[in-house]
Order: sequence, then C-alpha cells, then structure tokens
Amino acid sequence: MTLPAVDLIPSDRAGDGSDGAAARGPGRLVVHGGYAAAAGFELGQEAVLSSGGTADGKDQQDMSEGLGRLHAELAGVVLVDRELPDVLTEVVGISRRALPGAEAVSITLIRQEEAFTAAFDGQIAMDADEMQYVRGYGPCLDAGRAGEVFLIADMHTEDRWPDYTRHAAELGVGSSLSVPLPFQGASIGALNIYSTEAGSFGEADVPLGEEVAAFVAIAVANAEATARATTDADNLRRAMVSRAVIEQAKGILMERYKVTAEQAFTLLTHSSQRTNVKLRDVAEQLVSTGALPGA
Repeated sequence: MTLPAVDLIPSDRAGDGSDGAAARGPGRLVVHGGYAAAAGFELGQEAVLSSGGTADGKDQQDMSEGLGRLHAELAGVVLVDRELPDVLTEVVGISRRALPGAEAVSITLIRQEEAFTAAFDGQIAMDADEMQYVRGYGPCLDAGRAGEVFLIADMHTEDRWPDYTRHAAELGVGSSLSVPLPFQGASIGALNIYSTEAGSFGEADVPLGEEVAAFVAIAVANAEATARATTDADNLRRAMVSRAVIEQAKGILMERYKVTAEQAFTLLTHSSQRTNVKLRDVAEQLVSTGALPGA
C-alpha cells in the first residue's frame, strides 16, 4: 500500500483564525530536539499550551530521560525499503509506549486539504480523529493546518472546540495532545495522542511529542522522495523500451522499402495518424506481426 502525496501547509497561517484554528494565547514553549531540527522545525517556534509556566528541575530531568529512551527506539526504526504505512504503524506503537499517559496515538496526514489517518494504535484515537474529519475542525486538524501544538488538559472543560470536545468526552477521551508534523517550515499533518484520563499531558510531554512528530515528517518526506524516484525510473524504463521498439520497426521498414531512417519514421507516424493508434503500439504491431497498420 502506498499513501497518497501530502501537502505542505505554510505555518504562517497559525493564529490568524483561518481553517478554524484556535487563536494564540498565553503559555508558550520553545521547540527543541534533534529530530525537530533535522526536519526543519524552526527553533523558537511557539507552541500553544493550556496554561503558562515553565518546567521545574524534576520535569527537566524526566524530559531528558524520556527523550533518551525515545531516541533509542526511533533510531531502531528502518526507513529504507519499507512501505510508509508500516513505518508509521511502528512509530505510533513506539509513541504510545514512550509518552507517559498515552493510551492511543494516531498520525493525521493532509492531502489537498483533505485529512486522513495514516496509522493508529488504539481504536479511540481513530474514532476521535474521525469525529474531527466529519466536522472539519478540531485539535488534530488545527495542529496540522496551523502548525501549532494544541494540548487539551480536560475534554469536559475545553471550550475551543465545544461540539467536538463534548462528543469526544462522551466517547471516553479525557485529554489529548496534538503536535504538527514539521517539514521545512511547513506542516504536513499532526501526531495525535489521547488518554481516557483528564490531566494526562503537560508541558514535559510536548518535547517528546515534537520529537516523534519530526521523525514522522522525515519518514513521510523519505517515502515521498522514494516514490518520486521510483516513478521517474519507471518512466525512463518505459521510454527506453518504447524507443527500442520504434528503432526495430524503423529497421524493418528501411529493409523492406529501401528507405532512410527518417523516411521510415515518417511511415510510422503516418500509420499512427491514419489508424489513431499510438506510435509505440504501431511499432510493436509491425515488429510482432510484420504488418504496418493502415498500409
């Protein structure tokens, strides 16, 4: 299975209220991390949290230890010669284990303004994603479109997406964290992390989510580049085969009618035009049967 290409959505749309994105508010966190830098996530980009403040010493230590464990697992993910859905499924599994409080994780990708879940671990993640796709808004969609982090500490009291959060709470979602997938200053989707308990996620979880999100963005970009390279190679191979068949057909006509290569090619093109058949197909018929269509 090959996922469709995804769109790069400029992050400068963040905070202007477009596409239903929640407006910027107090409580910022500076984005850091090795994978984030590799993916082109701008250092100093602001992330919207549910409350202000900075992490204390213990949170910083827990954050460092969590990042170390996460890096170790992500480093073991093989990107080469694998289908993108397989890679993303492995990554969401790692995310679910690595992120404290995570009970379900999903990855939303955006294609031509249409969002879809590319991988998930935990049915509640898929169900919550679908609720947002149907409505056309929600934290995962707004994170993917606006390039901002959206943390919902308590689904029952969250008021930025009242219709969605009410139904998500009824589904059993207590809190969530949605992190954009950054790539070269743009967003191609979001990493979505869900818990059935309120207050499961805080500031210390954001850097972990950002590292996973950045790794996902790299994996998607790698898969897209591989797909393009494969397509280019296939097109080149087909072009070479077509040229070889046409050259064979020209040789037959040159021998049969004692004409030049240019005259033989003209005979082929005239046959193609008279019969409304592609030049390559005319050449293949001549090579395989000895008959020139329309002659």
